[in-house]
Amino acid sequence: MKVLILNGSPRANGNTSVAVSELKKEFEKEKIEVEVIQVGNKTVRGCIACNSCNKTGKCIIDDIVNEIAVKFEKADGLIVASPVYYASANATLVAVLQRLFYSTPFDKTMKVGASVVVARRGGCSASFDELNKFFTISGMPVASSEYWNMIHGTAPGEANEDKEGLRTMRVLARNMAFLMKSIDLGRKEYGLPEKEPWISTNFIR
Repeated sequence: MKVLILNGSPRANGNTSVAVSELKKEFEKEKIEVEVIQVGNKTVRGCIACNSCNKTGKCIIDDIVNEIAVKFEKADGLIVASPVYYASANATLVAVLQRLFYSTPFDKTMKVGASVVVARRGGCSASFDELNKFFTISGMPVASSEYWNMIHGTAPGEANEDKEGLRTMRVLARNMAFLMKSIDLGRKEYGLPEKEPWISTNFIR
């Protein structure tokens, strides 16, 4: 089994990496392959609403988003980790996720998702909710820990002192590993949930 982790921090060795490292160690104990991609330091523009992806199955802007899409399709789980900026997630990471989820036609049902947020002090809950919405619109179960998936620190490496935050990461990884393994067994025994035809409505008609 495989988990893909997107690190939304522009700092390769910042506090978001502390959280990611703790997750990675725990997944490896569970015999789950982990791939980490640093996206927060990339030049990524937002969606231009051209809808070309509806015809081609990939984003017209051929950058790291299309590279991630191939890996995401093969993964059993996706974790997105972000520092908190103005009570929201890193803008580059959000641009990646908006284009990634919109442009990919493959079924994401029952891939497991989780978000992790890192802050000096506040804004974690808002950012956590923002990131989880990508999973819940896509039929992806959201893995949880025994606290919201957040860790605190300011100076690079300071998050190592947040013992509760580190524990939260370890519990999250174990819970997510269990959920992915359980879903894999359920898929083999029962198959995926039945799909209904898509119904699109708005508030005008």
